[in-house]
Amino acid sequence: MIKRKIALALASLLLLTSCGAAEPEPLSSLTEYQAQELKWRDCYGNYQCSNLLVPIDYQDLSVGAFSLALLRYQALDQDRRIGSLVVNPGGPGASGIDYAYNAEYIVSRAILERFDIVGFDPRGVGESAPIKCLSDAETDASFAADSKPDNESEFAELISDAKDYFAKCAANTKHLADYSTLNSARDLEILRSVLGDPQLNFLGKSYGTYLGTLYAELFPESVGRFVLDGAVDPNSSNRDGMLGQAVGFESALNAFISDCLKVSSCAFAGNLQSARNQIVELLAKTARSPLKSKSDRKVTESLVLLGIASALYDSESDWPVLRDAFKEAALGSGESFLTLADKYAGRQENGRYLNNENDALQVISCLDQNELEKVSTFKKGVVEFAEKAPIFGPYLAYAGLACRYLPNLSSVEQVEITTLETKPILIIGTTRDPATPYKWAQSLAKIFSSSVLITLDGDGHTGQGRGSTCVDSEVDRYLLTGVTPKVEHFCAN
Repeated sequence: MIKRKIALALASLLLLTSCGAAEPEPLSSLTEYQAQELKWRDCYGNYQCSNLLVPIDYQDLSVGAFSLALLRYQALDQDRRIGSLVVNPGGPGASGIDYAYNAEYIVSRAILERFDIVGFDPRGVGESAPIKCLSDAETDASFAADSKPDNESEFAELISDAKDYFAKCAANTKHLADYSTLNSARDLEILRSVLGDPQLNFLGKSYGTYLGTLYAELFPESVGRFVLDGAVDPNSSNRDGMLGQAVGFESALNAFISDCLKVSSCAFAGNLQSARNQIVELLAKTARSPLKSKSDRKVTESLVLLGIASALYDSESDWPVLRDAFKEAALGSGESFLTLADKYAGRQENGRYLNNENDALQVISCLDQNELEKVSTFKKGVVEFAEKAPIFGPYLAYAGLACRYLPNLSSVEQVEITTLETKPILIIGTTRDPATPYKWAQSLAKIFSSSVLITLDGDGHTGQGRGSTCVDSEVDRYLLTGVTPKVEHFCAN
């Protein structure tokens, strides 16, 4: 799944390193895991760090334990504290402790007063038994590689790269088949118990909505105040999910182009369709001859597309950069496209990657797939992808193909979710969300029988905390009182 990078509010966030111990001794029973006592310690100024032990394999506790890194921002008004609010920013692969470190920016003062904001790195992510596949140099090559094979030779290379990738994952990471989101949902229940909350209060963004949904499937009686923002449809197949995202990014790109054409400095000439044609021509040209950069890195076709996708997550801060990128490309430079792509990938100027998010994304996404299509299905699907999303479709059509080469994938537990009966929850969908299409929010709202859908008519990924007073006030009211609006809510700003 194409993921959203969380903006780092403070430069010191880069100093967040391991809070955890390596290879901890496992506990003997699930009851012991649920009864463990967290040892909180002061860290990073006004925060507290700790570690949570969870079973590697819930079916066989003797396999061992993972240590999950936790970060807590304590409620400002402890006398009126409601409980903990566990947060997840998405991914899979994004760090929950990094997200909680930005507590003062992701929720309002009213929420900070009444809730402890608790973030955790899910298993395989960040400081929690991280999945490791590629070196930094290998990750560079992976992002730059051809993601749209145009002939049998390029397709064979795509398959070869996939096999090589997962062979390295298996060589560098133990217990590779145990990193599924279903197991992370079970970890959440242990976290809830250890925090001492009778029910889990949860704010999940993007992939975090999938994590929250699986938790509700496993532990419906433990669902407290849930806000699921940028919703994922839990029953979408890989193919349907990728096609939905391709169409979503296509729609978001059209919105960007329409906005750009209103500006005199826009690199595009003519109307929407002519601008789209210019983008197609740019990608084709870059496939033959990559754009240049100041660092002498070749800005390939895949990096240009990644830069475009990255910018579509945030219309306020990244659309202006994308306008500049298209102007620079006309002069043979891919500098701004590279900046956007690196922001998405978490790559620093020195060539180091901030964390293991890219490897975690690949492995966990594959473990979560509810079916594996045949290779021939991917090839046939390119036509439909290209028809419904001419720019993004041909690239996303092959997303998920690599999963066929992840070892032991067929043994991973899967679930199909029909109806969930829980306490009332809030679901948020943004009408022109590129990564999690609005119809997914509508689908999830049907699954949760007691949910209320809040719709934000806007651009960009997710709705809460992005400047809409309408959305944010409803979220605050719900978290503070537990009462949802009586009817679906439509927010125009």
